Amino acid sequence: MKERDLEFEVAFFRDVYERGKSDIRVIETLGHLYTTTGRITEGLRMDRRLVKLQPDNPLAHYNLGCSLALKSRKKDAVASIRRAIELGYRDFSWMNEDPDLENIRNYNGYLNLLNELEILD
Repeated sequence: MKERDLEFEVAFFRDVYERGKSDIRVIETLGHLYTTTGRITEGLRMDRRLVKLQPDNPLAHYNLGCSLALKSRKKDAVASIRRAIELGYRDFSWMNEDPDLENIRNYNGYLNLLNELEILD
């Protein structure tokens, strides 16, 4: 998608979000758009909001872990991913490929989690 199109979408969804800050789909979309456009801090804010609104949503915790990893908050990222798994997240093949987790791939806490899950390559 072109950068101009992404900027339009960010502006559109930000406006929709400001009108009603509890629409889960808008928060998910805006978080993704922020991250895609390199606005990691803003994406992290949306992920935290989503986890607050849906504390039992494994994907929300996984996405929060990704945002934390992108911010190099390794310990917090692993804790969030661990919580996602406890809640039922099971897409381990994607977890091994997800570029958002690149910052924690060699982090001992993440490696220990993979070992516990017996999915370490």
